Amino acid sequence: MILEQIDEKLIALAKQSDLDLNDIYKNIDDICLGHSNRILSAFIENQVSYTDFADINGYGNYDEGRNKLEKIFATVLGCEDSLVRPQIMSGTNALYLTLSALLKHGDTMISLSGAPYDSLQEMIGLSGNSTQSLKANGVLYEQIDLIDDEFDEEKIVKRLKENNVKLVEIQRSRGYSHRLSLTISKIEHIITQIRKVNKDVIIMVDNCYGELVEDKEPGHIGADIVVGSLMKNLGGGIAPTGGYVAGKSNLINMVAERLTAPGIGKDLGANFNLNNSFFKGIFMAPHAVKNALKTAVFTAYMLEKLGYKNISPRYNEKRTDIIQTLELETKENLVAFTQGIQESSPIDSFVHVLPAPMPGYPFDEVMASGSFTQGSTIELSADAPVIEPYTLYMQGGLTFEYGKLSILLALTKMKNK
Repeated sequence: MILEQIDEKLIALAKQSDLDLNDIYKNIDDICLGHSNRILSAFIENQVSYTDFADINGYGNYDEGRNKLEKIFATVLGCEDSLVRPQIMSGTNALYLTLSALLKHGDTMISLSGAPYDSLQEMIGLSGNSTQSLKANGVLYEQIDLIDDEFDEEKIVKRLKENNVKLVEIQRSRGYSHRLSLTISKIEHIITQIRKVNKDVIIMVDNCYGELVEDKEPGHIGADIVVGSLMKNLGGGIAPTGGYVAGKSNLINMVAERLTAPGIGKDLGANFNLNNSFFKGIFMAPHAVKNALKTAVFTAYMLEKLGYKNISPRYNEKRTDIIQTLELETKENLVAFTQGIQESSPIDSFVHVLPAPMPGYPFDEVMASGSFTQGSTIELSADAPVIEPYTLYMQGGLTFEYGKLSILLALTKMKNK
């Protein structure tokens, strides 16, 4: 039994955390209630029926369930329309699909949040030699780095006054960098400043890991197009694949025509009998995100109380995504903590985690991911490069109770290493 393996002092500290974190948990509950209200209301307004779960194969003509699902996603994300498809296989795929649909030869895009995820470097053409990268197809790329985790407003405004930029992209989450994630209020402020000097530039937000964490989404504050994966927050731990793009109707039509074909757009696309999972996933998503956030807050609290200094976000800091970083100081701590997460996973708990090379990464990596859906990051997972300062990136947790057990076992393993 897991509880029998956990250090008694850690159990006592966990009980104290329930008292100390009560107000923070209450705020997370309140945000969850708000999103649940919006989602349930959207289900009722769109008259979702059991018949909407029907398996539509072949070309996927006349899928009323798919149409209702996309209306619900648009409502949740504060947008006019959305594209929610199993044919979109990941967040990276959704981002590439969107950027390649909206950007043509000679267009300029600017990343306003500095360098994007490592997985997007080759897609843009910053690394590798793919003939299908944006740069290889004539798209011009620029980036404006953050300054102390804030947008460089002066440089952004000055550049966009030139009016020769087609699209700006904002990465909401920190991803696997040491910067803080960008709050909705920060994104709203920079969108407001952009619109004062440029009415036409497309404002795109990479929403991965951030959905339902705050009380608003990027679409509510003026983003033109918002992109994410169903194997993260909005899949609720139920959707087994898929991604979404939401935004202005004309832009969604362009992305849909890139996915299918010009003149076809959103009208085709078999659902592979996944409508039920997609509906159920977004229905359960507020609860899944709530549990992932509580797991992250609990983890940060425990490590801070145990004397670890570089924990981000700190347990009482505002959060805008589900990612938690833990600087564990030594290789032994890093490996032991990751082993504890894996050993308390429902799937592949018997796998013994050790540092190992991973394709595309310059250093050995440790990774714990015992998830029901391969690669799902709304389920509890953690990984890190095995280099100083031995920073672990953790996210997810379908229920707080399971998350708490996993963290307590990981801390016990680290203490007893």
